[in-house]
Amino acid sequence: MWQDIKNIYHLFQAIIANIINGFPSRDLIIIGVTGTDGKTTTSSLIYHILNSAGVKVALITSVSAIINGKSYDTGFHVTTPDPFSVQSYLKKAKDAGVKYVILETTSIGLHQLRVFGVKFEIGVLTNITNEHLDYHKNYASLVKAKSMLFKKSKVSIINRDDKSYEFIFPLIKNKKIITYGMKRNSDVNPLNFPFETNLIGEFNIYNTLAAVATTHELGINQKKITKSLLTFKAPIGREEIVYDKEFKIMIDFAHTPGSFEAILPSLKKLNPNRIIHVFGSAGLRDKYKRPLMGKISSLYSDIIILTAEDPRNESPEKISKEIEKGIDPRFNKKNLYKISDRQEAINKAVKLAHKNDLIVITGKAQEASMNYGQGEIPWSEHETVKKALKLNNK
Repeated sequence: MWQDIKNIYHLFQAIIANIINGFPSRDLIIIGVTGTDGKTTTSSLIYHILNSAGVKVALITSVSAIINGKSYDTGFHVTTPDPFSVQSYLKKAKDAGVKYVILETTSIGLHQLRVFGVKFEIGVLTNITNEHLDYHKNYASLVKAKSMLFKKSKVSIINRDDKSYEFIFPLIKNKKIITYGMKRNSDVNPLNFPFETNLIGEFNIYNTLAAVATTHELGINQKKITKSLLTFKAPIGREEIVYDKEFKIMIDFAHTPGSFEAILPSLKKLNPNRIIHVFGSAGLRDKYKRPLMGKISSLYSDIIILTAEDPRNESPEKISKEIEKGIDPRFNKKNLYKISDRQEAINKAVKLAHKNDLIVITGKAQEASMNYGQGEIPWSEHETVKKALKLNNK
């Protein structure tokens, strides 16, 4: 109820932002991308394919906004920027003569009407798992919030294999729907649209299929799409190898049970030696996911180091204990460490690493700040890794 009242304020903000910037989306083809996991990679894939095809395109994600080749910082912990930023970026794109804009869009951003007034041509769904339930309260409400994008879009591109399909399809069945997936019952699948990619994991096959379905709908031919996929590099903080010598260090944004389930099994298959997983869970956010994250990590990791990840006003030690509750009984607890200081946790991971091990550090990725309950303070996962390597003479 209170949030609905607050949304009236957000609506006024969005209306004013549209007026100030002259309703820029009316002169653009906007592709909205939503989902629990894979939004940034899918958005970046769509951008790369269109850009490789020679059309003028802009990108607005949690990592950055790219307009006419210039990059803009979109904020510390923001996925969908506030209405004034959204409309300002769209106006910049319009003024630069851009034709297409890919806009990463969250369920909270949709529910809070941050993208009110944006004229979407295509809505793309990656997947919907139990995330942000502290805000949405239940899965049905989460799906309903996501569906707002597709009700605004002329065309909906959705994951036929995801459990959300049966929930979201009835909400948008009066729209044009294109499905993608691994099976023949999807409109776009690896059988009728074969391709190669340098990205790892089945989850990235889905991200790629979503991008393929979208760009094909926009009129890009199959040959151009498949060729461009071979030159795509994952965005900052997505499967990013930041050290590759006697052992490897990967930084990734994975911070949900779904993303853990997607990335860790793939890494386990590819890595013959040990996986050292460093992660935490955000404070004052969905608490239900914590034990699930602990369980999934314990099934695929050889060493787990639990640490701070924007604990806000919650105790990092308390959060770690809640994650620990889900750890599989078969996991050797001697290989479980709880180090609240994230720098110290990463230092420990580097110290423990043997030849050919893989250190996977998840949750922060490209984010430029950390929240310990007294506002945002500067943070860089990349610099933290460099310090850890230097400390351990690597």
